[in-house]
Amino acid sequence: MSAFSAPYMQRALVEILLLAVLAGALGAWIVLRRLAFFTHSVGTAAFPGLVVASAWGIAPQLAALGAALGFAGARERLARDGDEDAATGILLVGALALGALLASDVYRSGAGVARLRFGTLIGLSDTDLLLTALAAVAALGAGAALRRAWLARAFDPDGVRALGVPVAWPERVLLAAVAAAVIVALAAVGALLVSVVLVVPAATVRLLARDLRSLQLGTGALAAVEGVGALWLADTVNVSPGPAMAVVSGAVFAAVAVVSR
Repeated sequence: MSAFSAPYMQRALVEILLLAVLAGALGAWIVLRRLAFFTHSVGTAAFPGLVVASAWGIAPQLAALGAALGFAGARERLARDGDEDAATGILLVGALALGALLASDVYRSGAGVARLRFGTLIGLSDTDLLLTALAAVAALGAGAALRRAWLARAFDPDGVRALGVPVAWPERVLLAAVAAAVIVALAAVGALLVSVVLVVPAATVRLLARDLRSLQLGTGALAAVEGVGALWLADTVNVSPGPAMAVVSGAVFAAVAVVSR
């Protein structure tokens, strides 16, 4: 296809396919564990890390990952005996306030901050692709190792301890894996649209899937098809790929929701 003949479009295509693997590996757990709000919040909560990265000369992805992991760890601790969404919301407000304070009164936020907040599929580097590939491998490994614990936590949260299944550290691993997936997706779609990759395809497939394996495989396949279609659409009509992905994913979800009813 001529739309994918340019090197930058080929890198974008590889990134989309790697993100589809991440969506398949983690998207099912995100919707089953009701972590959509957390997933959306992680990218925004990484804002303070992005601000200090440009000032301290740190790689933006590394600083953002550190902030995201800190956010995930604090959320896990606060949500142990309370409302998970409330804990996420409280920490998100604090992270936004800290980031705004640092950006306005302490440091000057650079262009890299804006890039990771809004993303650019056509401006990816080889490093971005490598980080996404590493995150995908880690997510697949964690899912294979902790499948039983994550399943028990998703379907029987009250009786999971009685089953003899560990709770705390598998939960931390899941939150850390989602945080890492969000951070590597920032370069492609930005914090504002990360849910389009990691949440919406899984939510769409869940309307039809009858078991976990179907949900995971279907999510990965749908994320890949929607991503490639959005890239082609963006190149054809000369629009940004991120918003094109949002439109395509939203339209597919709406259509499946209507048909499945």
